[in-house]
Amino acid sequence: MKKPLSTTTKALMLALAASTFSFAGPGLADGAAKFVGNIIQSNTAPGANDQYTKLWNQATAENGCKWGSVEGTRGRYNWGGCDAAYNWAKNNGGHFKFHALVWGSQYPSWLPGLSVDETKKAITAWFDAVKERYPDLEMIDVVNEAIRGGNGNYHSGYNNTKIIQALGGDNNGDYAFITTAFKMARDRWPNAILIYNDYNTIQWDVDGGINLVNTIKKNGAPIDGYGLQAHDLMTNGGNGGGTGGGGDCMNYNTFTSTMEKIHSRTNNIPIFISEYDVPSTDDGIQKQCVSEQFKYWMEDPHVAGITFWGYIYGQTWLDCNGKANGCSGLIRNGQDRTAMTWLKDYLSKNKGVNETGLPTGDLTPVPPEPQLPFKGEAFAVPGKIQAEDFDVPGKGKNEDGTSNQSYGDDSENHGDSDYRKDTGVDLYKKSGDRIVVGYNQTGDWLEYTINVAEAGDYTFFAAVASANNTSSFQMSLDGTALTEKISVPAAKSGEENYDDYNKVSANVTLPAGKHILRMDVTGDWFDIDYFTFVKGKDATDPEPIASDPEEPQFVQPNLQLDNSLQHYFVIDPMGVRMGVISGYGFEAAGEMLRESPRVTSSGVYYLKNRKTGQMQAIRIVK
Repeated sequence: MKKPLSTTTKALMLALAASTFSFAGPGLADGAAKFVGNIIQSNTAPGANDQYTKLWNQATAENGCKWGSVEGTRGRYNWGGCDAAYNWAKNNGGHFKFHALVWGSQYPSWLPGLSVDETKKAITAWFDAVKERYPDLEMIDVVNEAIRGGNGNYHSGYNNTKIIQALGGDNNGDYAFITTAFKMARDRWPNAILIYNDYNTIQWDVDGGINLVNTIKKNGAPIDGYGLQAHDLMTNGGNGGGTGGGGDCMNYNTFTSTMEKIHSRTNNIPIFISEYDVPSTDDGIQKQCVSEQFKYWMEDPHVAGITFWGYIYGQTWLDCNGKANGCSGLIRNGQDRTAMTWLKDYLSKNKGVNETGLPTGDLTPVPPEPQLPFKGEAFAVPGKIQAEDFDVPGKGKNEDGTSNQSYGDDSENHGDSDYRKDTGVDLYKKSGDRIVVGYNQTGDWLEYTINVAEAGDYTFFAAVASANNTSSFQMSLDGTALTEKISVPAAKSGEENYDDYNKVSANVTLPAGKHILRMDVTGDWFDIDYFTFVKGKDATDPEPIASDPEEPQFVQPNLQLDNSLQHYFVIDPMGVRMGVISGYGFEAAGEMLRESPRVTSSGVYYLKNRKTGQMQAIRIVK
């Protein structure tokens, strides 16, 4: 069972944190809570007394580590540009991030001509070559710019190669190829911080990035951080490829609310601001943007580090839409622009906050707090547990490394209940004032503190509803499996009916005392109402659904829709499920679908009622 840290252990851990992660290195952010870095553009590493070293304490090679730059000829490697950034970090006490292993752009020119099998061999050889050259990488952009649009294209040109097919495909938008890449990276770098990186994720395609991160997490990808390139934070920014710039700063309230949305809906995954620039020829506007945005990130506890993408005027990649080459530079003609003057002053007085747990600066200690029973007392076993009454989450991690979180979900509440809406767990209202946990997807989990009166054999029952025969879950106790995977049968009515409940059961053996009971979703799309533990093996269910006069609503073969909010699966013209939209009837949902920015191409789309299975075609013209 998870236990809180003792006072002695807390003091020891804080001392270790200070001694291990205290950053004595170069740059303006020396001793800060997170790094502030920049790109290295040439094959020559800066020296200890160079301007670069005096300003920055983290390096990313602008192009030097990209696959196309390194392996122009298959099997022959040019590491010069990558070595420059890596060696600068090694020699000057800075951080280094490898950018990037898998990307749908700047790949070798010979890659598109390969078969799927040869592409897989080439990718594997590339990973192995990087591993041999840099076995101790600290941070890696594992996959770059792979958000999938509604038209089947991606943020970069993956469809020009067979990378996706070689790494397992993208089956109905599950991003299996990204999950595979992360697992390959973890096998080679067990201690590295593995990052997904993309553009237009703050102003234009926020939901696409959130969905990708949550999807690969549920698939089992060992992702440690989410990189927001942050090229799109001006009113004229975020054009093709995230480029452009000019105009005014992104509205500050919109900016902060978007950052908060990203945090809440990804369960506070550590964020890296990976390629930040403010392209403007107007010094005042550039200073305003940097002072608002950079300050927010430094003081945001969920941001682990910030990397500017160039700093010398005339030598950065943006041109303010043709007005001035390199206009995002912070130093012009050898003189600091006002944004750089502000940056130096701010970092001299402010060290920021970092509660990510990642060693990217001086960590801000988070004293652990244990999770607690939702209703104040542990659930008594034998007895009944309402699924919606999962534990209240705690904070931090315990001395054994276990987390004090009490649930895992995408933090976007798809449910229609106001009960515990702040958690993001998908809770739905049912007749008779019942509440159930719905919209369960693989990777979701819930925990409950229980108190077992007597050690011995018990029978576990659960009231569940599903629309298919692939739904399943597994129970564990204090981190040890309690059951095998328990299959959830499809609705007896044979329709997509989440009010047609069944009971599933398993024999379990429980020790006496307080424990953490956990349900892990192992197969998508089912609802769960409650669990019951009954003493003895193969015990009789005290609430069999078929004979329960108190709950006739479990079976509704003649369900009639009313004027309540309905939930619809959205299916694109290729038959791929895009997500869920809610509305008061098909007409309202159809209008929202037509206006959605996620629908980018013309065609016939379909809405499928999540409860009844009824479908309706929606023709959209773009």
